[in-house]
Amino acid sequence: MEAYQPLMILIAGPYRSGTGDDPVSIAANMHRMEEAAMEVYRKGHIPILGEWLSLPLISMAGSRSIGDEVFTEYFHPASMRLLEKCDAVLRIGGASFGTSEMIRAAQESGKILFLQTDDIPEVSSLVYC
Repeated sequence: MEAYQPLMILIAGPYRSGTGDDPVSIAANMHRMEEAAMEVYRKGHIPILGEWLSLPLISMAGSRSIGDEVFTEYFHPASMRLLEKCDAVLRIGGASFGTSEMIRAAQESGKILFLQTDDIPEVSSLVYC
């Protein structure tokens, strides 16, 4: 069995797409991404969602509603910065313009792309220092 080092894997999926900005639907999208993050973690990797970075920044910058000018200024740009530091991307969920743009950028920069968690190799052993 080949030994794998942990990868930092960005979970990319719809956040607002198809929700009509309904908070319950958005929360369901977040839940699906966080479920995927848990699966990635259990395989020994480091999962991260762009939302975990962008949403606190959006709040601190003074956004008053989803999709306002401040939200737009931070939401996708923060995720794109995060993508630069990741080794791979896991694409989940349905149609999403922002997610498609993220995948395009990931592929252009040579990131590993996973389309399902079953394709992600397990880390055989971790060494902590």
